[in-house]
Amino acid sequence: MKAPEPTPGWSANAPRAEDRRQRARAQRQHGPAQQTHAVRSPMRYVVDVYGRRLRDVINRIVVRYSMVPDDDVFDPAVFDWTATLQANWQTIHEEAMAILSQRHDIPPLGDISTDHQRLDHRRSWRTFFLWGYGYRMDRNCVHAPKTAALVDSIPGLISALFSVHEPGTHLPRHRGVTKGMITCHLGLKIPADAGQCVIAVNDKPYRWRPGEFFVFDDTQYHEVWNDTDEDRIILLLHINRPMRAPGAWLQQAFFYLIRHSPFVQEALRNMESWTERFSRNAGALGRSG
Repeated sequence: MKAPEPTPGWSANAPRAEDRRQRARAQRQHGPAQQTHAVRSPMRYVVDVYGRRLRDVINRIVVRYSMVPDDDVFDPAVFDWTATLQANWQTIHEEAMAILSQRHDIPPLGDISTDHQRLDHRRSWRTFFLWGYGYRMDRNCVHAPKTAALVDSIPGLISALFSVHEPGTHLPRHRGVTKGMITCHLGLKIPADAGQCVIAVNDKPYRWRPGEFFVFDDTQYHEVWNDTDEDRIILLLHINRPMRAPGAWLQQAFFYLIRHSPFVQEALRNMESWTERFSRNAGALGRSG
């Protein structure tokens, strides 16, 4: 097995003019985002300013002590556990679809993490967390017990969530915070017109495939489109990059600061609110059935 090859015959610039038109329509149609628990504190400013400076230093150390290559896109086989999830992808798909039957109780990511609102201007990126920022969401895991058991066994798991890009979703070019975290996508439901549902990493386009992993370093610039009339559904995982000491110790300290930052604590409060809503309405549906 090897890392996925870029998709030929595709231009990263092609969808952008249409996206500008979609953005304007979405702002007129959808209005402002739902009110969330937003943190506005001096501590948040300090984390934002000094955290960005600190992360550049830490990323250089991460590369030095990394036990896996410093690649933009990885061969999934580098991570042994991916084979187990791929072998069970249909079970994961079934649990995801059952949860998504209650779509109105699954929030746009911007309602969980307000820092993501600038990415998802259409509010069409929906997420159901099993793990978030190193915290297990036990009440959500009840609704996907087999998937939860599978992800619980992943070494260094940080986050695990069902990620839905509804038709027309576009996430503008952006990048993540730390090389100490690797992003893994397991394809569950991919639109039939896969050429119009693409992730571009450093302007090289790739397609998701059902039952297969796409693994990449999200500190590289990436952009995502779903220009189809179908949902794109994946299991999205964030894991700790395998590292040697002392780099691993420094990375653990950095993640500790992130987990206890105002950004993450805000997201956890919002997540808990949506989890309670989902569980309450799922129980009501069960009683009515």
